[in-house]
Formats: sequence, structure tokens, C-alpha cells
Amino acid sequence: MKLRKLNRDLHRDLGYIFFAMTVIYGLSGIALNHIDDWNPNYVIRNKEVSVNISTLNLKTLSRENVIPLLNEIAPGEKYKNHYFPEEGILKIFIKDGNIQIDTRTGQGILETSKRRPIFHQVNYLHYNPKKWWTIFSDIFAGSLILLAVTGLFVLKGKNGITGRGAWLTSLGIIIPILFLLLYYWNVF
Repeated sequence: MKLRKLNRDLHRDLGYIFFAMTVIYGLSGIALNHIDDWNPNYVIRNKEVSVNISTLNLKTLSRENVIPLLNEIAPGEKYKNHYFPEEGILKIFIKDGNIQIDTRTGQGILETSKRRPIFHQVNYLHYNPKKWWTIFSDIFAGSLILLAVTGLFVLKGKNGITGRGAWLTSLGIIIPILFLLLYYWNVF
């Protein structure tokens, strides 16, 4: 009886301690699963722009000439730098993006990026930014194993590991094995 109580208490307390970590790694895991579908760290926006550049002398283009052009295209954006990545293309860097203009037509694209709320922060933590965070994350990973093992023995009887729990645990083991057979070992 004492061992069952110790198991339940350990499972409960680890669950409380690592609640936030579970949410952090769950959210960042979802984001990383869908990295080909969207950028989990940034919201990137593209907007077509048009500007009259016929009055500019592109050979002597300076910061003083580019800033009024920038204000015409994107008022309020902060100028950082500019250059010509290739002939006929002017690229202006702004605080959170850039503008690329075709100097022959005056047509261009304004691209801005902003950090995606919540997902940017949880992904930062998921990538283990510092030594102490890595140590804490390793403790969390070990605790997840303990949570899984202690969770098997929280209930007893027909809903516990000797009854319904055995079937559900077996299903939880079979599903990843099937995916390994299907995708990793290409058995099917």
C-alpha cells in the first residue's frame, strides 16, 4: 500500500512541477511538426508596392535619396541600409524586413516579418538556448519517463494496467512501431 501511495504522489507532484514544460514542449512540437506548412517563429507578409523612381540618379544613390523613397513606399518604416544585389534591383533594408524594387519599372515587394507570439518563445526554449536550460530540459525529459511509468500504476483493478490499461498501453506501443515499420524501415 505504501508503494502505491508513493507512486501516486510522485506522479501527481511531477505533473504539477512540469505542467508548464509539458505545454511548452507540446506547443513547440506541434509547430515543428508543421514547419513545412508555416513558419512557427515569424509572421511574414509580402505586399506589392509601386514607386516613381525616374527622378533618382541610381548611380549616385545615397541614404539621403533612399529615405524619401522609403517614406513614399512604407511610411513609418525605419531605414537600415540599401544596395543593388543585381543590376536593375534596389534592395532597401528596414527594421523588420526589406523592400526589393525593380529600378526599370518601379514595381516591388515589401516583405516584413514579425515574431509570432507564443510560438517564437516556446520554440526558443525547445532549442535549448543555454547550458542551465539544457540541464533543466534533461531533468524534464527524465521526469516524462517517470510520469509515463508511474502513470501506469496510478489506477488498479479493471481500469488499471492489468485490465483496460494494458490494452490502451499496448495500443500506444503498437502505433509508433507501425509508423516505424511504414516510414523508417519501409516494410509496407
